[in-house]
Amino acid sequence: MTISTTLRPLAGFAAQILLLAVLAATVGLTGWGWLAGLLYGLLLCGLLAAGLRRAGMTSLGWANAVTFGRAILAGGVTAMAAGSGAPAWLLATVAGVALAMDGLDGQIARRTGTTTGLGARFDMEVDSALALVLSVYVAVGQHWLALVIGLARYLFGAASWALPWLNAPLPPRFSRKVVAAEQGVVLVAVASGVLPPVLAVAALAVSVASLAWSFGTDVFWLYRASRVREQARSRWSGTREHALARS
Repeated sequence: MTISTTLRPLAGFAAQILLLAVLAATVGLTGWGWLAGLLYGLLLCGLLAAGLRRAGMTSLGWANAVTFGRAILAGGVTAMAAGSGAPAWLLATVAGVALAMDGLDGQIARRTGTTTGLGARFDMEVDSALALVLSVYVAVGQHWLALVIGLARYLFGAASWALPWLNAPLPPRFSRKVVAAEQGVVLVAVASGVLPPVLAVAALAVSVASLAWSFGTDVFWLYRASRVREQARSRWSGTREHALARS
């Protein structure tokens, strides 16, 4: 591991501690808030350092630095959700800023020609972590439906262990991005507390329905693709055995 590969995550952890200190001084953090924020920061920086080493990268680059900034904000949301005196609107605002920055890192990577597999995975994991924290926060304070949104991606990942065909690459689909963005907007809106309870539950229900449709579409496509690959392998195997029998 090179020095810069190590120092970048360490600098990010220092930034995470600074953000926690600011939150503690302004809105107050309980012991649980500090613990959640610090554990989040350690996990983030440890996994990122391992990812950089595995990818053979010696620095983050501008695009990943933006994603890292989003990840640090997500750490602040985690700390506030775990235990603080922060009002709901502040937590939702910080989460909203992190979500609003989502498209920026991808644009920077494409325009600078620095798109990498690590960057795409890093971006996805930050989005998933933030959605999970927001969903737990909303589920505890308002309605359990929010948990479905936060857990969906992780349940899909767990299912892929039992069903390897779920790990196949998916074709780009614009509707998938729209649904993902909608999940974030709904969670932030509900977490802010500005929606009446009835509208909040309705928004969560619509969001869960669209998420189920999106995941269902992807699972169906992956299943059909796995069947096509299996049939192709069977034909190739049969053709080869026939050719060997004739020789």
